[in-house]
Amino acid sequence: QVQLAESGGGSVQPGGSLRLSCEISGNRYCVGWFRQPPGDEREWVAAISTTSGNKYYADSVKGRFAISQDNAKNTVYLQMNSLKPEDTAMYTCAAFRSNRYLCSEASKYNYWGQGTQVTVSS
Repeated sequence: QVQLAESGGGSVQPGGSLRLSCEISGNRYCVGWFRQPPGDEREWVAAISTTSGNKYYADSVKGRFAISQDNAKNTVYLQMNSLKPEDTAMYTCAAFRSNRYLCSEASKYNYWGQGTQVTVSS
């Protein structure tokens, strides 16, 4: 069983930054971040392989967001810079255990946290 708990969401002005944290218990191979804007579908944002350290990003956030991990703290971070109003969403971290798939395979995630809200507004 994998358990995930997010923190770090909040409100920020356009151009600002936030860092989300995802504390994880249990074995996992891939950890990813997803977001769901109000009234819209969930979107995969970024992912990291906890074994190789390989990182993957959606085109919409590439160059602005950075995913990282601290294995000693069992935590994965999502550093979000140059935030835009369209980044407003519920952000959720997720995980899966298999090493047969790339961590960018959004459909493979089967462990989910509760989410943390990010609002970008002036």
